[in-house]
Amino acid sequence: MAGTKAGGLKAAQKNLARDPDFYAKIGRKGGKNGRTGGFAANPALARIAGAKGGRISRRTKKTVQKTAE
Repeated sequence: MAGTKAGGLKAAQKNLARDPDFYAKIGRKGGKNGRTGGFAANPALARIAGAKGGRISRRTKKTVQKTAE
């Protein structure tokens, strides 16, 4: 049953039967292994940098079109 939904559910049951904290442990390993930093670590800095980028944007400003009455 490899590769099917039923097989996946069966494997999950077996993992939880062996170790009730199985998924918490592998999730913890992945979280500790992550190396995200930069703006994710400092939201205030991201806000300042985004504001600076917005001020020097090369996009044209939106203009409001007048409707003919």
